[in-house]
Amino acid sequence: MFKKILIANRGEIACRVIKTARKMGIATVAIYSDADKNALHVAMADEAVHIGPPPANQSYIVIDKVMAAIIATGAEAVHPGYGFLSENPKFAQALSEAGVAFIGPPVKAIEAMGDKITSKKIAQEAGVSTVPGYMGLIADADEAVKISGEIGYPVMIKASAGGGGKGMRIAWNDTEAREGFQSSKNEAANSFGDDRIFIEKFVTQPRHIEIQVLCDAHGNGVYLGERECSIQRRNQKVVEEAPSPFLDEATRRAMGEQAVALAKAVGYASAGTVEFIVDGEKNFYFLEMNTRLQVEHPVTELITGVDLVEQMIRVANGEPLSITQADVTLTGWAIENRLYAEDPYRNFLPSIGRLTKYSPPVEIAAGPLLVNGKWQGEAPEGETAVRNDTGVYDGGEISMYYDPMIAKLCTWAPTRAQAIEAMRIALDRFEVEGIGHNLPFLAAVMDHPKFVSGDMTTAFIAEEYPGGFEGVALPEAQLRRIAAACTAMHRVGEIRRTRISGRMDNHERKVGDKWVATLQGQRHEVSIAADHDGASVTFEDGAVLRVAGDWTPGKTLADMTVDGEPLVLKVGKISGGFRIRCRGADLKVHVRNPRQAELALLMPEKLPPDTSKLLLCPMPGLVVKIDVEEGQEVQEGQALCTIEAMKMENILRAERRGTVAKINAAPGASLAVDEIIMEFE
Repeated sequence: MFKKILIANRGEIACRVIKTARKMGIATVAIYSDADKNALHVAMADEAVHIGPPPANQSYIVIDKVMAAIIATGAEAVHPGYGFLSENPKFAQALSEAGVAFIGPPVKAIEAMGDKITSKKIAQEAGVSTVPGYMGLIADADEAVKISGEIGYPVMIKASAGGGGKGMRIAWNDTEAREGFQSSKNEAANSFGDDRIFIEKFVTQPRHIEIQVLCDAHGNGVYLGERECSIQRRNQKVVEEAPSPFLDEATRRAMGEQAVALAKAVGYASAGTVEFIVDGEKNFYFLEMNTRLQVEHPVTELITGVDLVEQMIRVANGEPLSITQADVTLTGWAIENRLYAEDPYRNFLPSIGRLTKYSPPVEIAAGPLLVNGKWQGEAPEGETAVRNDTGVYDGGEISMYYDPMIAKLCTWAPTRAQAIEAMRIALDRFEVEGIGHNLPFLAAVMDHPKFVSGDMTTAFIAEEYPGGFEGVALPEAQLRRIAAACTAMHRVGEIRRTRISGRMDNHERKVGDKWVATLQGQRHEVSIAADHDGASVTFEDGAVLRVAGDWTPGKTLADMTVDGEPLVLKVGKISGGFRIRCRGADLKVHVRNPRQAELALLMPEKLPPDTSKLLLCPMPGLVVKIDVEEGQEVQEGQALCTIEAMKMENILRAERRGTVAKINAAPGASLAVDEIIMEFE
């Protein structure tokens, strides 16, 4: 077995690989840029090598620098993680020439599957179901229209070397096919230096379902079930689960067998993923093969008990697989939510800065189910697991230079419904402060009826949140539970205050039992009766809710039960009550005595400031350029300036006609959220 491996990556995936290597007794080497000198993966590794400035194209993806780190540390093997150099055949070749093992597939497999046209032809020859389409070179727009008509509309026009949605268009008629072909060709040339285009049938009601395969260099291969990845935004996966709520056993077996056949056809040896698009009738079609470890691999590990990183290391060491297809059992259900440093209330713009608080839920392993890395028997009723793969820590910095994903929160349970409920509670327990993040959005998805039913397609987010995410309005029953909990919490706070002031000997009789709780436009007059085990909160209509918990003033997380059901609240203090975050909602909950409530009704409402004549920075970022001058008249939609953050350039445009009165920022300036860029007359 290898004695030392280098991880050619950063962030959570580097930490993930280090954990398994440590378990196997293998020393690890981290690499890091200037921006990552204090990163978690650097602290976790046995050694760390600096490789350059923050931009990835000057550090993490410079093959010569990574090779120099390998040679300097004497690493015998390299795990590339995902992204960066993980699917770069030149890197794999350089390792081979240096006599260093690549913990990934052979170079030829990477090359064959890296080109969409080549990979589809190989898939067809291997008997894999593929989307009807035309894989040859398309000369011009006229030929594109002719081919599209023969395939049958709608069609998908794609760049052969594409990825991330670039060079991709959907055409529903001849005109759109003509325009789409030229647009895709231009975009592909600019993005990839390769303008080859292919056309295939566009699948309606599509679901994105992928098969995890594992192969060795001795001709053995198995599939480890599937992952449903249909909850996507801008071709970026947000929620994944295993297994899929849509597949039946026959379809699963057919997809799995075809995925293994494709892997064997290219001499694959390592962990890999074959992605399929599946229509509403369970017809499935090959999309592409990812010749690396996927971001969402933890959900497969949770339902199979197989450590994929360990298997990759063993295969790279020349070992045959220790499991056969008959050994693979899918037990229970796992869900993964990707926590991104992006603000859902600002159209998911990237957010950077310091994590003033980062407190994930406590990880819980379903240990009794695992024996020697394999699931044993049926899952005990009610047992759940929580896993959080992360590369950040409390007080750490979220950099503008890399991908905004900061953690992958996973839950496992015997059933899908239990796994969803475990995820809801885990999300409520996840405390992140200092940056914008998508926890509220993830919580909203977990409660969405379409997700809960499993009835979703890749268009879920576009269809259900067409105007973006604007927060969550909780149902009345949930608001009552929060009102009851906050009333009990407020009473605890009042007792604490009276004790500190020394104004009472018998506090039980001094703190009142009648209160008015207001939240989300609702007003509840309640009375509370407390005892040693909790409190009974009675509402004006006679309904009684029993509240228990160990919350004390100052705690930012309240783990409560209301009528025996868990209720987890993130708690902040505001005048006269609490700021409560729960299930994706952000609420101001005021708890007042009857006289205070009566006076509060007379207070005028505070209006937000007028920012209609200001251009505010929507995210922390760098001013790339200013497109206008002071005194210039601008039209609706005209570009005003460009802000860059986390590899994304965002052009800010005028919302209406006006005249620039003052420009407060210059190119090269670093701005905070809501900092004023320019003012208008």
